[in-house]
Amino acid sequence: MNDTLTVSKTHPATPCTIVILGASGDLARRKLIPALYNLRACGQGLISPDTIVLGTARRTLAVEDFRASSREGVVRFSRLEIDEHCWSDFAERLDYLGGSDEPDGFVVLRKHLEESEAARGLPPNRIFYLAIPPQAMRSTIERLSEAGLISRPGAANFTRVVVEKPIGHDLQSAVEINRTLHQFLDESQIFRIDHYLGKETVQNLMVLRFANSIFERIWGTRNVDHVQITVAESEGLGTRAAYYDSAGALRDMVQNHMLQLLALIGMEPPVALDSSSVRNAKLDVLKSLRPITRAQVRATSVRARYAGGVIDGHPVRGYLEEQGVPPDSRTETYVALKLFIDNWRWSGVPFYLRTGKRLPHRASAIFVQFKDVPAILFNLQGGLTPDVLELRIQPDEGFSFDVLAKQPGLDLAIRPVRMNLSYDDEFRGLSPDAYERLLLDVMIGDHTQFISGEFVRQSWQLLQPILDEWREDPAIPMEVYPAGGWGPDGAEALIRADGRSWKDV
Repeated sequence: MNDTLTVSKTHPATPCTIVILGASGDLARRKLIPALYNLRACGQGLISPDTIVLGTARRTLAVEDFRASSREGVVRFSRLEIDEHCWSDFAERLDYLGGSDEPDGFVVLRKHLEESEAARGLPPNRIFYLAIPPQAMRSTIERLSEAGLISRPGAANFTRVVVEKPIGHDLQSAVEINRTLHQFLDESQIFRIDHYLGKETVQNLMVLRFANSIFERIWGTRNVDHVQITVAESEGLGTRAAYYDSAGALRDMVQNHMLQLLALIGMEPPVALDSSSVRNAKLDVLKSLRPITRAQVRATSVRARYAGGVIDGHPVRGYLEEQGVPPDSRTETYVALKLFIDNWRWSGVPFYLRTGKRLPHRASAIFVQFKDVPAILFNLQGGLTPDVLELRIQPDEGFSFDVLAKQPGLDLAIRPVRMNLSYDDEFRGLSPDAYERLLLDVMIGDHTQFISGEFVRQSWQLLQPILDEWREDPAIPMEVYPAGGWGPDGAEALIRADGRSWKDV
């Protein structure tokens, strides 16, 4: 008997032209082009074969050279092995246009698009993916508008703009960015992308919670002791020193990825699965987060940066020794926070968040720890290990549930056992990459897995007091942890002060 329920996209994506601004950069080569190739290779009709991908950037590059570079990216970074027939068909629809920084660059872009669409019989449906530095976003949007490349919302042919993080550096800049976007675009035309929302386990969170009555009935303050969210990175800065030193872990990971995960864990059942209902349910969680005053920053947050250490048997440099990092930098590479959702479901349940670079290995997971059972029966023998639901986001996507069982034998020996689901073992198939899923949603026009402007504003509003206090109070310590360790002593003290400890990931 097949018990699989499939809720599919009801229509294939409309033919369109995907314009990647900043196509000569790493994001396009490592993520966007491979994802689009994979959708074309195994999209099962969900992406139109007529769809064109036009790369544009400042530097001049022959179309054949762009195709060769794109092929190299697909070979190196695609989850699928390249198929020559499919690649030939895909490459024929890869185009390139340089000179985007020229005064008439966007007028030339419009003419190029019109000629390409006319030659192929395509409607002027256009997606502009801004794979560009954040500081270039405003001028790019203005130039798209001045060149007549942004259609009105509700027009016969669509214009959609994809914006990468970071969306702002603080609350004020985020508000200004949203104001710029809304000056030229309707909210329905804006897709603020967070690749974490395309990961399989994140996609499964709503199904796990709302399609299984066993979890939804115990989800909240009556049964949950606390929740932990850990995003650990083993790598350092790579080539991102200039960006990262101006951002830090709080801006780079907490403001977007981790608050999105917290919202998915904490949200109420949406009234429907449409994008507006789901995004409003997540936004309600952010609105319910207990504000952090500047006087509370020390008690609820920890910041640190990595020193030299050893990872996988290899010595690595400390943050201040990384190329491109100023010797007087005050940028954190590690953050731990304690947050509360002040609503009916989660009142009094702490949410502990931690993220850092140069930790022992790369892993992201959410732990929902349930409350202890009354100390009446088995607890007379000593403390019992609490039940824990672990949701693994990377690298081994899946989830497990730790429960107690009697160990075989004559004595009453109780120990935790694990009920485990590994996506790879259970479904035995290649899961779509996050960018594949999200790019397809842009083509379809589905906002469900994208961030609303109000969510961005609320997230910055929550974190702004922390940023202000860290900047203005030099007495707040910048702790140090060795590369290859699990973080600073302050993070351990933050959670141990409540009689709890961090889970291993």
